[in-house]
Amino acid sequence: MKKSQFPKTSQKLQGVAASPGIAIGRALVLAHQHWGRPRRLTNKDEVGNEEDRLAAALVRAQQGLLELKKRCDADFSQFMPIIDSHLLILADPTLVERARLLIAERMVCAEMALQDSLAELEEKLSGLSDQYLRERAADGRHVVNLILKELQGDIDEPDQDGPAILVGHDFSPEDVLSMDSKLVLGFVNELGGVTGHSAIVARTVAIPAVVGCPDICQEVVTGDLLVVDGNSGRVVVNPDKRELAAYQDRKKQFEEYDRQMGFFAHLPAETKDGRKIAVEANLEMLEEVGLALEYGATGIGLFRSEFYFLTPDGPPPEELLVTIYEHLLGSLSPFPVTVRTLDIGGDKQVKGHHCRPEKNPALGLKAIRLSLRKPELFRTQLRALFRAARHGNLRIMFPMITSYCELMEVKEVVAQVRGELRSQGLPSGDDVEIGMMVEVPSAVAVADALAKEVDFFSIGTNDLIQYAMAVDRVNEQVAHMYNPLHPAVLRMIAQVVEAGHNAGIEVGLCGEMAGDMGTLPVLLGLGLDSLSMHPLAIPYVKRMVRKTVSSRAEGLATDLLNCPSAVDLRARLRGHLQEYYPEETQSEPWLAGGGV
Repeated sequence: MKKSQFPKTSQKLQGVAASPGIAIGRALVLAHQHWGRPRRLTNKDEVGNEEDRLAAALVRAQQGLLELKKRCDADFSQFMPIIDSHLLILADPTLVERARLLIAERMVCAEMALQDSLAELEEKLSGLSDQYLRERAADGRHVVNLILKELQGDIDEPDQDGPAILVGHDFSPEDVLSMDSKLVLGFVNELGGVTGHSAIVARTVAIPAVVGCPDICQEVVTGDLLVVDGNSGRVVVNPDKRELAAYQDRKKQFEEYDRQMGFFAHLPAETKDGRKIAVEANLEMLEEVGLALEYGATGIGLFRSEFYFLTPDGPPPEELLVTIYEHLLGSLSPFPVTVRTLDIGGDKQVKGHHCRPEKNPALGLKAIRLSLRKPELFRTQLRALFRAARHGNLRIMFPMITSYCELMEVKEVVAQVRGELRSQGLPSGDDVEIGMMVEVPSAVAVADALAKEVDFFSIGTNDLIQYAMAVDRVNEQVAHMYNPLHPAVLRMIAQVVEAGHNAGIEVGLCGEMAGDMGTLPVLLGLGLDSLSMHPLAIPYVKRMVRKTVSSRAEGLATDLLNCPSAVDLRARLRGHLQEYYPEETQSEPWLAGGGV
């Protein structure tokens, strides 16, 4: 690996923290994906040849994925669905068949047609406000790159003569699975986000990673000394001696702290005075189950069910859903699994069930409103859930309930579905708890009435804060006003907890606040029974719970509920944290858990 010939000036870049840990080493910049010069065809006789090249490259890409599946041993079996999803994209006409048509329509080579087809898809998805769905579009990009590699043949890459930090445009999950931990210290992507498949794989195989770091391939050359901080998303290029020494110390501290977290992951979340808290995980898909169990989750507090519906082929049939849910429940038994029914609408559209565009989709036909408007989708999902319930401990949760009448309408559909299954002689679970998300102010106002009709509440603070504060989190002009520690937010949480407990039901919280150690003492003091978060946050939260005295946390919550000012509230909370949780207060931002 050749050393950089450029001046060693220190530079700091900011990306997205994707996989925790700190890597220090020389950069190895892999080829930026310029797939040859665009070439136009001069006559129609060339069309057939380009179509044949595309077809052959497609077959080779499929073979490569199948071979990778064979090489993935039991330790990586949870990633089989990712590889399978890429195989499905290769077989789907949306990208490849469109590229084949573009060869003839635009008289271009296979590489150019494939990239044009991808560009059309990315344009359709670029306007989505939902980060998770935007990152699912990366799967299409990764698959296209697999085919382009096959079209281009061998591409010269810099030689790697020792451990290095890989720098690239967009590493695919297959790339990450193929990385040798002895040679790859960490990696940095120009593209990607924290819920992308590549980030998920990196976290599981414990490779420090930063993604979404624009222009990293232009700012770094092979041989540069890099610090990749997967905890904060920072990348330091050619650090000076002082910076390097500081990061070396920080790396040692993190590794020691992380070893301690391995101990706390599987301890009970119990306060010093014996109060137990359920610490659960938020999951997007089946392949994250192993990560949740590894980090000590005692259940799934939120399983987002949209992924399996938002595919090019449209919603899955009932039998496939039954299989998915059986596997989910069986993998986690006897722990409880809370599946949120479809939270779609607005910028999340199911093929074959599109709704007309809305001026304000956040306030439009979405979540439970859309499920009630599209009963065939709703009933199919409910039937699959109840049929799978025999294989584990299932709880079903309904999103965006806004009124008592709406909840009663949902419960009527549930009763009808259960009656159908009985009349058809199909076995189904009998002990399924029914709950709802509290994520709009109207639900908070009538929480006492709603609590009498469900088995549990789960407070979705992400949307509750947005609706209560009239702040769009993705609008950079007002995002700074999105404040989880606003007095109004804490008072709403307190009101919901009181209403739930008066009715004898459990009250949990599954928004970003659940995994933020800065707010944890307040949430414990407010009396929440369970917290659900990104799996990586679980050991840190458990450790902090075990350092907490319930009566002290309750006193803090009472004090903060009486604060009229968010500034005053934060100052008092900061003082409490510094006094009773000094190690956490001094730690880096990664210990907030990301709340992904």
